[in-house]
Amino acid sequence: MAGLVGEFEVKLDVKGRFLFPSGLRKQLPAAAQRDFMLNKGFEDCLTLFPLKEWEKVSDKLSKMNLFKPKNRMFYRLFHQGAKQISLDKTGRVLIPVGLVERVSLKQEVMLIAYNDRIEIWDKSKYFEMIEGSMTNFADLADEVMGDLDNGE
Repeated sequence: MAGLVGEFEVKLDVKGRFLFPSGLRKQLPAAAQRDFMLNKGFEDCLTLFPLKEWEKVSDKLSKMNLFKPKNRMFYRLFHQGAKQISLDKTGRVLIPVGLVERVSLKQEVMLIAYNDRIEIWDKSKYFEMIEGSMTNFADLADEVMGDLDNGE
């Protein structure tokens, strides 16, 4: 699967559903457009994985040495609350109430697609996080990307 990309603004209805954006669905292979794994993410968001991508992540995690306490705790925390979901017949995603409450999603929500996942953020929290990080973006780029070989 090619890397997902884009920001999409959606609205949650009173039941915690949103319409999955067509521009995002078109980026997914046909076989990956219906079934997903939803889980808490890092920072204060949820993460939606196409099911096949979740299976790849799970496969990597299954190789962890679970005799090490930190590995066991990470494994538990990463999987805690994960739920398989499917788009309904009208193309909506239902976010379970517990996960909506966990990250305090309001009506206005941002979907942030990158690589193999889609983050689900409360719109105001997302933009606060982005704006708070922009002043350090150049330093972050240097730290994260500065040692990459430019293909030479």
